[in-house]
Amino acid sequence: MECVFGLVGNGFTIVVADTSAVHSILVHKSNEDKIMLLDSHKLVAASGEPGDRVQFTEYIQKNVALYQFRNGIPLTTAAAANFTRGELATALRKNPYSVNILLAGYDKETGPELYYIDYIATLHKLEKGAFGYGSYFSLSMMDRHYHSGMSVEEAIDLVDKCIREIRSRLVVAPPNFVIKIVDKDGAREYAWRESVKDAPVPSA
Repeated sequence: MECVFGLVGNGFTIVVADTSAVHSILVHKSNEDKIMLLDSHKLVAASGEPGDRVQFTEYIQKNVALYQFRNGIPLTTAAAANFTRGELATALRKNPYSVNILLAGYDKETGPELYYIDYIATLHKLEKGAFGYGSYFSLSMMDRHYHSGMSVEEAIDLVDKCIREIRSRLVVAPPNFVIKIVDKDGAREYAWRESVKDAPVPSA
């Protein structure tokens, strides 16, 4: 029951993901961070099979870092999105990854951007997007309340509305969410929305 969504505001992009690691009927942990820092000004939020999600996002992260190391300049958000899409398209014809991605970034020339990349290598630039079962509720909330040029406070208020809707409507709703933001000052964690905390493991 994964939930990943994001939106573009006035000078920033916010991405949100649930933090549940689930297999079959088991919840293994509720603090799994599914939003990876791609570089100083890019975030990639992913949903899908846990192995594919971790392996593919790490592969993209290391290749983006390698490009910057070799050339001395970072990839733009659009270039990183197109590279990611190309790798998914190549894998689709060999050993496909079951992973869906929202890629957020900020560039001085183009400002904040959000890209939707699904498991069959579809790429779209969006102002708001979502993946997973939570998308049924978060997309409807964003359709109703989103407008271009939102402030950070307005965007966080909308994110909280989406989270409340998911928690109240989705039959097996994830309890915890992580919120991250990217703007001219870089990509960083903004907040967590937790209703369940993992119990500490007792020492032997």
